Amino acid sequence: QVQLVESGGGLVQAGGSLRLTCAASGRTFSIYGLGWFRRAPGKEREFVAALNRNGGATRYADSVKGRWTISRDNVRATVSLQMDSLKPEDTAVYYCAASFSITNYAPAKESDFGSWGQGTQVTVSS
Repeated sequence: QVQLVESGGGLVQAGGSLRLTCAASGRTFSIYGLGWFRRAPGKEREFVAALNRNGGATRYADSVKGRWTISRDNVRATVSLQMDSLKPEDTAVYYCAASFSITNYAPAKESDFGSWGQGTQVTVSS
């Protein structure tokens, strides 16, 4: 099993930056893809960003493309999300997720991921 713990959320003004980090523990060698999802108040959880095992393939939601960067450190078993140019509509609970599918692509569907963190709140004020 793999456990995921997110950190780095908080309150920031529009235009500011935050960096989320997710630390994995347990059978981390079994992790292939890693990703971030978010759930805004009153909305369904949605895909944000993901990358494959070696970080060579990434995928972003259109709403964050060009503003945010996903990266991973396989030695430390962490995945990070650098969020720049934050907007009020980015306010949500952000979830880290791990995929165990043996593939070289960056997964994007919730069904691709087998482990989830508890989430961290990001609030962007206008």
